[in-house]
Amino acid sequence: MGKVLMKGNEVIAEAAVQAGCKYFFGYPITPQSELVAYMARRLPEVGGLFLQAESEIAAINMVYGAAGTGVRVMTSSSSPGFSLKQEGISYMVGSELPAVIVNIVRGGPGLGNIQPAQSDYFQVTKGGGHGDYNIPVLAPASLQEIVELTSEAFDIADRYRTPVILMGDGMLGQMMEPVEFGERTQSELPDKKWATTGTRGDGSPKIITSLDLNAEALERRNHTLQKKFARIKENEVRYETYKIDDADYIMVAFGTVARITMNAINKARQEGVKVGLIRPISLWPFPEKPFLETRDRVKGYISVEMSAGQMVEDVRLAVNGHAEVDFYGRTGGVVPTQEEIYAKIMSVTGGITV
Repeated sequence: MGKVLMKGNEVIAEAAVQAGCKYFFGYPITPQSELVAYMARRLPEVGGLFLQAESEIAAINMVYGAAGTGVRVMTSSSSPGFSLKQEGISYMVGSELPAVIVNIVRGGPGLGNIQPAQSDYFQVTKGGGHGDYNIPVLAPASLQEIVELTSEAFDIADRYRTPVILMGDGMLGQMMEPVEFGERTQSELPDKKWATTGTRGDGSPKIITSLDLNAEALERRNHTLQKKFARIKENEVRYETYKIDDADYIMVAFGTVARITMNAINKARQEGVKVGLIRPISLWPFPEKPFLETRDRVKGYISVEMSAGQMVEDVRLAVNGHAEVDFYGRTGGVVPTQEEIYAKIMSVTGGITV
């Protein structure tokens, strides 16, 4: 299969199908409605099931039920709808159920608008719902990267028995780019002896729950979860660097903003300003390593976001006071331009040329 021109939301859906997802429960909300529509048409072709739920709350609980049987299942939404899913997501983490949850972020807070934003960063990286937990979060920057990361999201979910979030902005969901799925081989699903598929008279019934009324027992369950989160932090960090080896200043950006930032970096380098980029691909676990390796030799970092300043807090934690950390952001669905980011670079660096 050669390259095909597709919309971002549809790429996510097709990549999920090719990763073995045959069950989708969701509710249409812009700017991700095309994903729901694509699944409604595509899943019956592969013997799967699509169901439009009556609400986002219903959808995430249907995902809970399907995940409990061990199948690969997905849901998707955009910011307000994603907020409604938080209780169900917390239940899934507590019950250790694998699924992929897509959030195509729009402007907020509140109903906001349907323009692209990254202002759900806190929500996806700091738990989002109640209780002590984290969820792996992958943030693609291109439609081709969506193909790879969607497949990886399902693999990570099964590997650790956890929900995984695939997060993009409204621009990523709506843009069209040529993508290639290639001859992808579906990952072999792990043995899911925990799944509630019936005992068939062999063994005791399997029970999936997050409820434990005994405090000490629930604490042991929490300790088990925390050990799993530590394994995820050790093994599932993903990031990309760009021209950081000789950089005096390093930009930090993810998703589509990183692509715009790269153009600004190239323009600044033409003026002799040595600047590079760290692009987190996993928002959680956050990639601390490239900061540890550069923070004692660079003059500063600049976090660029479509938010009022959320990822910048993780950048500051990783830098830990070893260098200055500046921020540039646009909110409400406004996309920062190459010229604006270039101006910020020149302002912070003093526009010094060599």
